[in-house]
Amino acid sequence: MKKILLMTMMLLGCITMAMAQKPAEIKFDKLTHNFGKFSEKEPVVSCTFTFTNVGEKPLVINQAVPSCGCTVPEYTKTPVPAGEKGEIKITYNGTGKFPGHFKKSITVRTNGVVEMVRLYIEGDMEEAAKP
Repeated sequence: MKKILLMTMMLLGCITMAMAQKPAEIKFDKLTHNFGKFSEKEPVVSCTFTFTNVGEKPLVINQAVPSCGCTVPEYTKTPVPAGEKGEIKITYNGTGKFPGHFKKSITVRTNGVVEMVRLYIEGDMEEAAKP
């Protein structure tokens, strides 16, 4: 009987400790990137969003979904330990797109407290000068 009581107390203690840990939490340095003006002659531009896991459990990025096919995200596939940094590289390809202003979003889904974060890229692709 004492063994069962002791085991139950230990189990409850372990569960309490596990629940006391803060889950993973993602925090980005910035949520928006503006490419500014760039030429239609060089329509591919990239930027990197850096994030930190400010929680106490490993952070996993489940998905990074762009709002259209002209935007491609590449992200850290391995779990990011507590206190560590990771990156999401976003590449915009304006080939075949009309010159002008654009604004695209990338929806990032994680196992963290905030399960979904939206990143934005924007810029102005200027028409190439005709010879």
